[in-house]
Amino acid sequence: MVKLRLKRCGKKQRAVYRIVAIDVRSRREGRDLRKVGFYDPIKNQTYLNIPVILYFLEQGAQPTGTVQDISKRAGVFGELSPTQQTKFN
Repeated sequence: MVKLRLKRCGKKQRAVYRIVAIDVRSRREGRDLRKVGFYDPIKNQTYLNIPVILYFLEQGAQPTGTVQDISKRAGVFGELSPTQQTKFN
């Protein structure tokens, strides 16, 4: 099973996160399938590759809670079909 989750990067006390598609059995810093975004909580910046995120969601990937909140703020789930939107609400 594939999940969309955060992967920690950056220095101590200055964490930034990559949003990645990764196998559930991998650890947090493990090998990812694809990088799909970037999140910086300090500067409150977010970059999302929306077509790739939609592709993984349509293939059955499950976002973690934090990634789901970030995606909702960006309006990613509004672009899914109505039957798939019910899974993430």
